[in-house]
Amino acid sequence: MLKFIPKTIDTIVLTLVTLLTIGVFTAGLCDVLDYIIVKVVLVISFGTLFFMACYYAIKNDVIENRLEETPQDDLN
Repeated sequence: MLKFIPKTIDTIVLTLVTLLTIGVFTAGLCDVLDYIIVKVVLVISFGTLFFMACYYAIKNDVIENRLEETPQDDLN
């Protein structure tokens, strides 16, 4: 049973995106997307994901693996 629990962030994200895609596709087939509450939930979910992505993009720092004392030339 523990084999099916994702352990890395990439696996968790891929699993959630797959479940979201299947859910939206199924809701579209069943004509559930026409209800206003479903539209509100989708808009709020998209907005939350967008702001979270922007937050993590701004928070992410660039890590350089070079030493500052001895810069190297990439042309050699």
